[in-house]
Amino acid sequence: MSEQPVPFLEYCGVKNEPGPAGVARLSIDVRHDVANTRGHAQGGLLMTMLDVALGRAARDSVAGAISFITIDLHTSFLKPGEGHLVAEGRRTGGGKSIVFCEGEIRDAKGDIVAKASGAFKPVLPRPE
Repeated sequence: MSEQPVPFLEYCGVKNEPGPAGVARLSIDVRHDVANTRGHAQGGLLMTMLDVALGRAARDSVAGAISFITIDLHTSFLKPGEGHLVAEGRRTGGGKSIVFCEGEIRDAKGDIVAKASGAFKPVLPRPE
């Protein structure tokens, strides 16, 4: 599915990345303007990347879904994020109306920077 640009992701420099079937993937090269006072990726940026990666995995797992609504998102921060970061999201369960997903952000060494799990509602087109 081709992605509509998300203005906030574009502003932050987050890029869509190809991934295996069932995996939504995003990446960023952390810069000063998206960092905290210690020079690491700001936590809100990491949460946004996880929210979008997990939500896209939810959306892509339901035939005909055009978007998603985040119902619940739990995030754990495990180490500072710096350099090149990659977020991945995948479906773990649910049905057509509520989908459960999990994912993580890894740094260039492959270490997990943050992980998340959440519940998402796929948005279907309205009947005309």
